[in-house]
Amino acid sequence: MDTLEIRPLTARSVVLSTLLGVHPPRLPARYLVRAGDLFGIAEGTIRVALSRMVTSGDLVQSDGMYALTDRLLQRQARQDESRRPRTRPWDGSWEIAVITAERRPAADRAALRQAMSALRLAELREGTWLRPANLVRPRPETVVRQCTFLDGRPEADPAALARTLWDLDGWTATARALRASIAEAGTIAERFTLAAAALRHLLDDPLLPPGLLPPDWPGPALRTAYERFEKDFADLLTSEVLT
Repeated sequence: MDTLEIRPLTARSVVLSTLLGVHPPRLPARYLVRAGDLFGIAEGTIRVALSRMVTSGDLVQSDGMYALTDRLLQRQARQDESRRPRTRPWDGSWEIAVITAERRPAADRAALRQAMSALRLAELREGTWLRPANLVRPRPETVVRQCTFLDGRPEADPAALARTLWDLDGWTATARALRASIAEAGTIAERFTLAAAALRHLLDDPLLPPGLLPPDWPGPALRTAYERFEKDFADLLTSEVLT
């Protein structure tokens, strides 16, 4: 587990993960306090975290309820998509994004890089991003404004191109380690932190067509492991928190 860079369990992480896991992501303070209690986090610590998260813009408070802000709603949508990606049959074509906007301020460049990552595009060279055209998702305004999109097919082996664009072996090793650690975890706190790490790792899954993936690609198995934890945690919340 030491090599997986697991983030420590904190009041903030418990609050965020609990809200990110419910739809709509809005709960009364008393439920979040009881969720913290499942992990041995004191009520006062949870309430301080809630206050700080409102101040920092992570949460909004209204009538005793705490809800995610727009930025974190977008994160929830990305997480949902990473767990249940919308794909289409792949015909061998690639989507290619070429940056054509000029005199871009630093904020626009940073926003574009973040958006490209969320779209699962990889940078071939500065100003050129691409991926197999097998995903169904909208393109945000910052991408449409700064890029021109083209369709094409590589002349060389597309699987070899995919390996140069994504560290598939590295992703595989981490996914397998996470899956094994989740299966071996003995406490809900251990499973919680490992499942959160698995969900973050799934955000980096390139979601390539099967023909471009190494044998025994662990993406589906890691999703299954996370779904199993999510069900167990939802059942625990229902029995211990939401009643």
